[in-house]
Amino acid sequence: MAHDELSRVFAALADPTRRDVVARLAVGDATVGELASPYGMSVQAVSKHLKVLEDAGLVSRTGDSHRRPCHLEAEVLGLMTGWAERYRREAETRFARLDGLLADLDTTPKSTKNPKPRRTGPS
Repeated sequence: MAHDELSRVFAALADPTRRDVVARLAVGDATVGELASPYGMSVQAVSKHLKVLEDAGLVSRTGDSHRRPCHLEAEVLGLMTGWAERYRREAETRFARLDGLLADLDTTPKSTKNPKPRRTGPS
């Protein structure tokens, strides 16, 4: 997935309404009217959200001009999660190395030398 495509996907999912639409479409295809029904907004407003999701490749509409159900393109989510997973694995590797270093510090023997006594009065 190219950087610009990935940016569009993340930008599209930055809006909570669009994330909710994606979650609803994960259950099954739905018309714009069905998607708009639980919101206090017009079908046109939901259509604008769908247009952003379509431009990002997350949603498609079938050719049925009368009903035009919306469909979630789940493979785009798979590409996005694959991208995030790669960085999660890299972060886990770094944390594992840090854990190892910290464990080594905990098991390193402390110096047995007596510390110099501190002077508290005038010399």
